[in-house]
Amino acid sequence: MAESERSPIEQAFDQLRQELGIRSGFPDDVLHEAERVAREKDPAASPAHADRTDVPFVTIDPPGSRDLDQALHLERAGDGFRVRYAIADVGFWVERGGAIEREAWQRGVTFYAPDHRESLYPTSLSEGAASLLPDQVTPAVLFTMELDARAEPRSTAVERARVRSRAQLTYEQALDHIEGGGKRFAGEEWAESLVLLREFGELRRQREAERGGTSLPAQDQHVQKQAAARLGYQLEYEGPNPAEEWNAQLSLLTGHVAAQRMLEARVGLLRTMPPADPEDVAKFRRAAAALGFPWADEASYAEFIRSLDLKNPHLPALLWQARRLNHGADYVAFDGDPPENTQHSALAWEYAHATAPLRRLADRYVLDLLATLGAGNRPSPEEVATLCALPKVMNEAETRAAKLERRAVDVAEAWTLRGCEGRVYPATVLGFRNGHDVEVQLENPPVRAVAKREGTEPRLEPGEPVQVRVAGVDATKGEVRFEVAG
Repeated sequence: MAESERSPIEQAFDQLRQELGIRSGFPDDVLHEAERVAREKDPAASPAHADRTDVPFVTIDPPGSRDLDQALHLERAGDGFRVRYAIADVGFWVERGGAIEREAWQRGVTFYAPDHRESLYPTSLSEGAASLLPDQVTPAVLFTMELDARAEPRSTAVERARVRSRAQLTYEQALDHIEGGGKRFAGEEWAESLVLLREFGELRRQREAERGGTSLPAQDQHVQKQAAARLGYQLEYEGPNPAEEWNAQLSLLTGHVAAQRMLEARVGLLRTMPPADPEDVAKFRRAAAALGFPWADEASYAEFIRSLDLKNPHLPALLWQARRLNHGADYVAFDGDPPENTQHSALAWEYAHATAPLRRLADRYVLDLLATLGAGNRPSPEEVATLCALPKVMNEAETRAAKLERRAVDVAEAWTLRGCEGRVYPATVLGFRNGHDVEVQLENPPVRAVAKREGTEPRLEPGEPVQVRVAGVDATKGEVRFEVAG
């Protein structure tokens, strides 16, 4: 699209990507290589991939998704479950040392913005040949997990396989079938997987609670494109669909067994997070008390989070504070002795990123390693060196992705509030910046901001209502200045 055809807000998103050094479009040699391998490589002819096309896999993703990383199949196995989780085998398509791989290392992840995304791989692969789209034979790395009645793994096998998904569902469609008594897709060979997904997901959430893992029930702020919205975009908060949460438990379990397998083999790439600082937890406990959330002295942080009333109007303010406890996530490669800290503290177990290879560079190499180990082999020195080079690349890429997401919201907020200088909005105090200025949450539009305060104004507390005035807006830079009005 020509520059003149893009709206002012889309031009602002373009500028933001340029500032963050995010690559736009693919070089011709990358596109040509992707088109060639998509055209010439035949998964059905690969002797390294077992034929598992008889398994009725199904995918569950947001509406309109084309880069489908995972497909699932669940069935009863005695008093437990047999879970098959097929993950796109990027290693089949992307040759090491080729143009596609070199470009992927320049990107690290898929970058999402409201107007479009910059994919990790060309769409001929990520949304075509390598994607687990329905009714096409696709190479995958297949996890087959035998689980007991508590949904705890008894055994896990990992192999390269050819699979064929039978249907592509949205989370809403899956939930409608599950909560509708299994009627929507009755008779489909994959329908039982959906019903079992809820049972599996709830059991896994119980296991998470027992080990002290914590998933914040946060509503994330997104910028979504809407044809009728101002400038084609609007701000909203998006809560998780229960089916999405159950599906996430399957991804988390897969990441855990992947980490365990690599630790047993004494080689791999983990995703770790240090425990929260006790002083930070104490500050958070005081913030919860100030916001009116009861927290028993004997209850742990994880127990407290699971007890939250999701309808409490002060919940956003509390979760804003809680996010500060979960920081410091890192990629750690090892060959030989495992790292000193192997735990992801928020999940309360060992964990590895392995389930999104079409969107995250590291996952492809973790899957390659697991398939190698599953075949009874060891990685080559070159493969180990690649694993050891990934943490720096991934940490930098995910930092850029987080900045893009946050600053895209800033731009949309500025465009939403342009022309509103002088207007006063009700807000809730979240915390403080520099010991004086106030972090606030507006209710409508759903904007988080920092409001300036005069030195003589009285002390405010987290959760306290406050009025803030729009003091200035620079829509081009994505900046809005607020000041406390009362």
